[in-house]
Amino acid sequence: MELSGGEYRIGGVPALQVAAQVGTPAYVYDAAIMARQAERLERAFAGTPARFMYACKALTNVAVLKHMRSLGLGLDTVSVQEVEIGLRAGFRPEEILFTPNMVPFKEYEKAVELGVHINIDNIPMLERFGQAFQGRVPVCIRINPHIMAGGNERISTGHIDSKFGISIHQLRHVERVVAAHGLRVEGLHMHTGSDILDTEVFLRAAELLLETAVYFKHLRFLDLGSGFKVPYKPDDIATDVEDLGKQLCTRMQRFNAERPTPVELWFEPGKFLVSEAGTLLVSVSLVKQTTATIFAGVDSGLNHLIRPMLYGSYHGIVNTSRPEGRKRIYTVVGYICETDTFAFDRQLPEIHEGDVLAFLNAGAYGFSMASNYNSRLRPAEVLVKDGKALLVRRRETLEDLLALQVEEELTSGPVPV
Repeated sequence: MELSGGEYRIGGVPALQVAAQVGTPAYVYDAAIMARQAERLERAFAGTPARFMYACKALTNVAVLKHMRSLGLGLDTVSVQEVEIGLRAGFRPEEILFTPNMVPFKEYEKAVELGVHINIDNIPMLERFGQAFQGRVPVCIRINPHIMAGGNERISTGHIDSKFGISIHQLRHVERVVAAHGLRVEGLHMHTGSDILDTEVFLRAAELLLETAVYFKHLRFLDLGSGFKVPYKPDDIATDVEDLGKQLCTRMQRFNAERPTPVELWFEPGKFLVSEAGTLLVSVSLVKQTTATIFAGVDSGLNHLIRPMLYGSYHGIVNTSRPEGRKRIYTVVGYICETDTFAFDRQLPEIHEGDVLAFLNAGAYGFSMASNYNSRLRPAEVLVKDGKALLVRRRETLEDLLALQVEEELTSGPVPV
């Protein structure tokens, strides 16, 4: 958000104008910030063949997906439903990578039918896939490097106790399965976690993949996942993608110089592309002073933005109604029948009932993790592009909430196997 002419703007559009038109709560996304982040990655890794697959679990709105495709990005998906949404948004099958976890085999079969890249993260499924397709469908294999990384234990995925990936120590077993079924391994994948600050983590992971690559003669790409850290606070530190790009490109150039066909470097940025692009606008319902605290209660809660409660994440808060107001200390809370605190003891311009607050860095895992807890309705979504605000998801209604509820007698008979 930018303060210009005494008012806060998102992509040039006044925040209060958006709130007045679509109501609150509402997620607002700035397409220009997504483009800026994509351009940073392209420049940082220009020294080697590279491809960026937007990790759409961060934000799956179709209008956002179409924008990502217009920026030249591919798509990283973790469910068949995300694959199908991506196809509807215009991505070609060859632009989509399917990386599920603990899913039934029928999801892999559906993904094969849809023609996307298949990424397998466990040996039993690799064996079953080999038996079913006998090398006719190429695969990518997800390796667990046993590297502890990430900003929170719940978003660390490459350590020894993680459910994700095939242990690097099981590589000999993988080789046997690949040989037994004639599998064509075209990619190796690794993702150690999210909010990774230290570029050394990526470099260590890359070395492990490069050492592993010599066992697979059909290799076309190495996928290092993502996890680039974005800044949340004014003085926060972020992953230096430019330095990482310089070091990885140099290493990949040496590696590819020894191969007849160069291997592409893939990344799966999600939060990096959309976090800073997103703002959640909410209205203040009540200001309540107790013996110890002044609470600012808003018309949203953990049902719309669960990250502060789930991960302890920090989100900047702006009072868009009073940019220059006298500052006081508030604890900002939601309306859910749980302790849903967005911020403790935050200095903000004096808050009054009816003010519109903006939660910053809310583009990633905001709406995509939203729910109907307490039978609350999910908010509207707005995409600001080329100076225009576009409603890309209307606010839910009670009819939407009840649409799938039925009273239907189940048929009797044997349970299908």
